[in-house]
Amino acid sequence: MKRYVILYLATLVLILPVDFLFLGTLAKEFFRTQVGDMLGPVRMAPAVIFYLLYVAGILIFTNGGSSATWQSALTFGALFGLFCYATFELTALALLRHWTWPVVVVDVVWGMTVTAIASALGLLLTDWILAKA
Repeated sequence: MKRYVILYLATLVLILPVDFLFLGTLAKEFFRTQVGDMLGPVRMAPAVIFYLLYVAGILIFTNGGSSATWQSALTFGALFGLFCYATFELTALALLRHWTWPVVVVDVVWGMTVTAIASALGLLLTDWILAKA
């Protein structure tokens, strides 16, 4: 149980600042120019719920297994990010008038990247913390 708590927190602590940096700084203008007034202020409750659930999914599907390695976490993290982000992005593209292919591509690639990195580094950080304990 202790391992899962540390792994959850390590993964959460890694994904949040990286994702906030990307969404709030690096890609902010790109998304604004692509989807315009569809973007509004961030609603904190849904955002918090998303990250709490998403990190749980990362543990279940990528880095929480006893046989997980950083390499498997990286691979399955990229796949988990692909499936999750593509589900949202392709649904949005199918239903929302102002959604664009560039947004889909950028966000899916970002989702794969950030999930792979958080999965692998979360596992490595957890293993390091537990080795020190």
